[in-house]
Order: sequence, then structure tokens, then C-alpha cells
Amino acid sequence: MEFQDVVRRRKMVRNYSTEPVDPDIVDLALRNATRAPNAGFSQGWAFLLLDTPEDVARFWDVTADDAAHPDTWLAGMMKAPVVILPCSSKAAYLRRYAEGDKGWTDQDEARWPKPFWDMDTAMAALLMLQTATDHGLGSCFIGIPPVREDAVRAAFAIPDDFDPVGVVTIGHAAETVGAAGSSTKRPRKPMDGLVHRGRW
Repeated sequence: MEFQDVVRRRKMVRNYSTEPVDPDIVDLALRNATRAPNAGFSQGWAFLLLDTPEDVARFWDVTADDAAHPDTWLAGMMKAPVVILPCSSKAAYLRRYAEGDKGWTDQDEARWPKPFWDMDTAMAALLMLQTATDHGLGSCFIGIPPVREDAVRAAFAIPDDFDPVGVVTIGHAAETVGAAGSSTKRPRKPMDGLVHRGRW
């Protein structure tokens, strides 16, 4: 698929079939994720791959209010055979920028204008979404409810120095759309209101 087709066709899929996903495509998505920009080549990310029915079910059990009685959105999402949690490590970035070639001698978080560890990991997630689209698969990026994060950490032994920045689901899109997203109700903003040339 041409790159512009990938960009144009990528969308958030909220209803999946139960057809398995080729593990080679999942591996490629993960490899592509590691090609995302990352400050200082810190590579301060890791990816929790859940691709067995048991692990996927456990994820929804610890994140959903009632996985046994799902609403339309949850019922569609729970069928995705692959769930990936991209996790960022602030500690890895702080350590990297205290190394000799970066010129800082401490690990003061105040030096960072934005949390690049989260931003870089989010860009890695986008590459996963694009890889799925490129191979004719559906995907979605969602968050973990803050009140459920401790349960997710405990269920999957996520280390303290890594933080999930979201969740990527991958699978074959179902024939029926499922729960409608905001893009079905809100128009895309015109470019002339988004791009400011030379000054705002």
C-alpha cells in the first residue's frame, strides 16, 4: 500500500472479527515501533504484547467495569486478538541525558519542557497503527482508565520504571462498524484554520 493510502485509510476500529492475526505482522508492527523518533536515542520504551486469548481476556477483566456484560463498544473491542501496551520509561531518558555526550550532569526532570518519553512512545504506537493498516488490519489506540492502572500493573508485572501510555488493539475489522467514534459526528477541521504560515 502506498504511504498516502495508509495515512488516509488508518482509522480507529472498534469492532473486530475473531479471525487470528498473522504473528509475522504483529512482529513487524513491533519492529516498526522501534523506528520511531526518540530523544538521544534513549529507546526508553518497552511493549507488552498480549496475543493469547487468556492474556487478552485478563486485560479486559482488569480494565473494564463489567467484562461479563459488555456494552457495544466493549463487546467489539474485546474480540481483538492482539492487545499491545506501549510503555515509556522516564528513568531511561533521565539517565541517558546525564551521560557525558549530552552535557547534563544530573537527572533533573525540570530540564524537560515536555515528557518526551511519553511523546516518543506515542509515536511508536502510531507506527504500529500504520503497520496494521498497511497490512489490511484494523487497529485502535485507547487509554487505560487511571483507576485501573494499578490492576493492570499487577496483572502483568509491569515494572515501576515503565508506564503504559495507552493500548493498541489489532485485528481484522468486523463487517459491522460497531460503536461509532467521534469522527462520525464531527467534521474534519479545514486546513486553513489549522495551518498558520509565518505568524498566527
